[in-house]
Formats: sequence, C-alpha cells, structure tokens
Amino acid sequence: MENTGTILLTLGAILFLGFATDELGRRTRLPRVTLLLVFGLIIGPSAADLLPEISTHWLPLFTEIALLMVGFLLGEKLSTAKLNSNGRYVFAISVSESLMTAVIVSVGLLLVGLPVGIAILLGAIAAASAPAATVDVIEQLQLRNKFVDTLEGVVAVDDAWGLLLFSIALTIVGLTASNGEQSHILLSGLWEVGGSLILGVLIGAPMAYLTGRIRSGSPTQIEALALVLICGGLAELLKVSFLLTAIVMGMTVANLAKHHDRPFHAIEGIERPFLILFFVLAGASIHLSSLWAIGLVGLVYMLCRVVGKLLGCYLGASAVHAPGNIKHWMGLALTPQAGVAMGMALIAAERFPEYKELILSIVIGTTVIFELLGPLASRLAIVRASKS
Repeated sequence: MENTGTILLTLGAILFLGFATDELGRRTRLPRVTLLLVFGLIIGPSAADLLPEISTHWLPLFTEIALLMVGFLLGEKLSTAKLNSNGRYVFAISVSESLMTAVIVSVGLLLVGLPVGIAILLGAIAAASAPAATVDVIEQLQLRNKFVDTLEGVVAVDDAWGLLLFSIALTIVGLTASNGEQSHILLSGLWEVGGSLILGVLIGAPMAYLTGRIRSGSPTQIEALALVLICGGLAELLKVSFLLTAIVMGMTVANLAKHHDRPFHAIEGIERPFLILFFVLAGASIHLSSLWAIGLVGLVYMLCRVVGKLLGCYLGASAVHAPGNIKHWMGLALTPQAGVAMGMALIAAERFPEYKELILSIVIGTTVIFELLGPLASRLAIVRASKS
C-alpha cells in the first residue's frame, strides 16, 4: 500500500507541476517540450533526485502509450486529400533528408577515425527524428499552413525511412563482421518495417468501419483508445515498430472512415496527460554525465546531423519545386531527436557488443542536447517559415 500511495502521489504531482510548466510555456513562448524535459531533469537523479526509484520502470510504458497516440494522429496527416496537395513534397523531402543525413554523418565520423561499422550504424541512427516533440511544438503554436502540413507529413514517414536505413546498416555491418547472422538481420529488419505496414492496415481497416457504428452517434474515446492500445500490444508481441504501426493505422482510418473523423478527435482529447508524463519522465532519465563522454566524435555527429537535415531538405524541396520557406526552414524543424534513435542504439549495441560503449555514449549524450535544444529550433523554424 505504501508503494501504491507513493506512485499515486508522484503521478499526481508530475501532472500538476507539468501542467504549471505547460502554462509557463504559453506565457514565455518557450517550447513546452523543452520546459517539461528541463523540469524532469531538475527532479531527476542528475539534480534534486526527488522521484522514487520505482519511477524508472514507468518510462517505457508511458513512452509507448504517448507515441502510439502521436503516431495515430500523425497518420491522419497522410490522408489522400492531404497527400494530393503536398504528397510529393513529403516524399521527396523525407527520402532526401534521411539519405543525406545518414551519408553525411557516416562520412564525417569516418573522417575523425571511427571504424566503418560504427560510422554506418550511427549514420542510420542519425536519420531518425522525434515525432512527439515536433507535433507538440506545432500544437503549441496553433499554426496551420502548407509548411506545417508538410512538416507533419515528413515527420510521420521520417522514422519509417530511418528504420529501413537502420535495417540496411545492420545488414551491411553484419556482412563485414562475418558473424553468420546476415540473413537473420536482413529478415528481422524487413519484418520490422513490412510487418508494421501489414499490422497497421489489418487493425486500421476494421477500426475505420467499427468506430461510430458500434453505438449510434459519434464514436467514443473508449473505442478509439482500446484499438490504439491493442495496436501497440500486438506490435510488441509481433516484434514490429509500434510507432510505424500506429501511423499506418491512423492513415488507414483517415482514408477509409468517410463517415466521420471523430477517432482522431477522441484521441486528441486524452493524449495530453500521457505526453506530459512522457516528457517529464524522459527528462528525469537524462544523465548529464553522458554529455562529458561524447567529446569530439559527439560534436561531429551533431554537426553532421544538422547539416544533413538542412541540406537534404533543401535538395529534396528543390527537386519538386517546393516553396522557398519549405526549402530553407524544413531542415531546422526536423532537428529534434529522441526515443526512436535510442531504441536503434540499443539494438545496435546488442547486435554488435564490441561497439556498445561507443555507440551508446554518443547517442545518449547527443540525444540529451537534441531533446533540449531541438524543440527550440523547431519553433524558430515554424515561426519564421510561417512569416515568409
């Protein structure tokens, strides 16, 4: 009972103080994501150490629930109607910036002396972004225009390309390491991407039909939330990407549920508390000591990643004759990086233990910076692009 009381008290305090931090963001024009992460950092073990030890077990659960909701809502941005207006921008920019980031980071790390295997793996990891942080900045600004629509589309598919590149990188490094697991690695990567697409459609199709029909009137939060959680549970059991599965499910519902769009509004109504818990606990998990471990290699990784995003977006947008504000500001808006990159780093460390220490120190250390400063860059880019 004592543990139960501690858990309830801690969650209540985080939500209440998280709400206060959220309001501070509205008044100071600072990104709520950064403020919530800083708040979590302050109460976490790197600073005041106010959280009970049991809280370290909560982050994976709240991370998955929050990202499932974010992914489902991002899927709506990939409806046929929206893709007809900016789909070629989304495709060209997302492919270009993912590839360019992976290549530039890999080459940069090779030039500072890293082994080929580590450079390739880190290049693929660098392609990933942070959908939750980007979406939250957009919601806070409450701006709707072509730049924002394109950004939402790009960030929705960005991690899909990142996962595909990462699977290819695992295969290449596996071949060079000659560890006898090449076919297993390739099949695992193909299943993570392909299985996510299949599962998202299989859940999204009946969801599109059932929501709002089980009971007359608008669909309820219970229907929508139940299916989103089922999506996450099945994705975990089948070892596919729960984020990509949720995005595909949302896209399927958006394109098939012609009788309403209420599933998205139902999820929007309950996602905020989970996002607050997610960002605060993510901030609490940050260890400032990891910043001192990145050194020159970490600085090169960060610089090359930013350059890759900027150049990749510019080239992709130029290829499809996108407006100038998209060409010049989209790359900066994609600088946040968080959970997906960490997941890739953990997989790489498990597959290639000889690279474990270096990969984790670089990704963890740089993710701290991208988590804290990335939302500031996104906000600046969205505001400036919306004015131009």
